[in-house]
Amino acid sequence: MLDVVRKALLAGLGVQERAKEFVDELVKKGELSQSDAAKLMNEMMAKAEKSSEEIDKKVSEIVEKTLEKLSLPGKKDVEKLEKTLQEISNRVKNLEESR
Repeated sequence: MLDVVRKALLAGLGVQERAKEFVDELVKKGELSQSDAAKLMNEMMAKAEKSSEEIDKKVSEIVEKTLEKLSLPGKKDVEKLEKTLQEISNRVKNLEESR
């Protein structure tokens, strides 16, 4: 699963690099001004960031649903258990000290 996400992100980086090269080529040919090129690149980077966030959210949802279906504890479950264990440990320590 993570390998698929990694490949998608790397592909996205490759697309960004090609887009930058394309925009640079348009500037060299005089078909696009430097300021327009900067605006275009900023827009593309913003869209790429938004897409990345959406992918991250979707992957998190898929992992969470998968863990739920497998009846495996998630991060929140483990954190809750750790907190409970720490509370019990503190109580035992306090009882031992009061003897």
